[in-house]
Amino acid sequence: MGAGFLNDVYGARDATSTRKLYDAWSKTYEAELAENGCATPGRCAEALAAYTKDFTSPILDFGCGTGLSGLALRLAGFETVDGLDISSDMLAKAKTKGIYRHLDVIDADTQLRHAPGDFAAIAAIGVIGAGAAPVSVFHQLIKSLGPGGKLVFSFNDHALQEPVYEAALCEWLDCGAATLLFKEYGPHLPGINLKANVYVIEKK
Repeated sequence: MGAGFLNDVYGARDATSTRKLYDAWSKTYEAELAENGCATPGRCAEALAAYTKDFTSPILDFGCGTGLSGLALRLAGFETVDGLDISSDMLAKAKTKGIYRHLDVIDADTQLRHAPGDFAAIAAIGVIGAGAAPVSVFHQLIKSLGPGGKLVFSFNDHALQEPVYEAALCEWLDCGAATLLFKEYGPHLPGINLKANVYVIEKK
C-alpha cells in the first residue's frame, strides 16, 4: 500500500503537484487512512449534526476525496450531499459509493459556482492546511454560504502550528460575521499520533 503518502502529503506544493499527488494516492488512500484510524470525518459529521434541524437540505462536501467524508455525513443523517474535489481519480472512487447527488471536479484557481444559500452547510474535512488547500479557500467557503449557513471543518496539528489558519477564523469571529458553535481537539490519525481541531461555525 502507499505508506509513503502520509509522510509526503503535508509538504507545501503548488495546485498542480497537489492534484497529481492525490490522483496517485487514490489507489491506496482509504486503506492507508483506515490503517491509521482516520477519525476526523466522523467527528466532523457528528458535530455538524448536533447543530442541524433539517437533514434534507443539501450539504456540500468540499474536497470530498474518495467519499469518506460524504459517507460520514450520510451516516450522520444528512440526506443530500454534493461533492467537489480537484482530483478526478479520487472522485472516481467516490462515485462508486453511490452516496452523492452530484460530483464535480473543481480547479484550484476557480471560484465556486453555487450561489450563497444553495447549501445549508459546507464540510471541509481535512481539506485546509499544509499540503492541501490554502487559507484563502477558508475565506471563499464562508463567503459562499448564505446567512445562517454552517461550515464544519478541521485544522490538524500541522495547520495549528501555523498561526495563519486560526487567525483566518478569528477574522470572521472577532468582527461578528460568524459565530463559533463548536470547537474540539481530538484524534485525527491516531496511527501517526496526529490530532486535529474540529469546528462548526455559523455565518451571520
